[in-house]
Amino acid sequence: MIDEKIGALDDWRGGMLSRLRALILEADPEIVEEWKWRGVPVWSHDGMVCTGETYRSVVKMTFARGAALDDPSGLFNASLDGNTRAISVHIGSRIWLWLIVL
Repeated sequence: MIDEKIGALDDWRGGMLSRLRALILEADPEIVEEWKWRGVPVWSHDGMVCTGETYRSVVKMTFARGAALDDPSGLFNASLDGNTRAISVHIGSRIWLWLIVL
């Protein structure tokens, strides 16, 4: 289902979600991919790690326990209130920089 979602996004968002997915799978080969809430990819490992949501102008990676994570580099740029934190990826974002920081 995640493959279908990525394939249905006929603009930059499909490629970006695909790259983010690959990074997640590379970082944790034991992570479980799920499909929830009528079309949201979810990655879990001993509980939910993050979701990959797509909107008109952004791909948003929301981390379930983001508020508990240190963020000295300021990667989190969305959903800064509450227990979750997110990274909103816009067209042209360079995700390779995140790997260096993480």
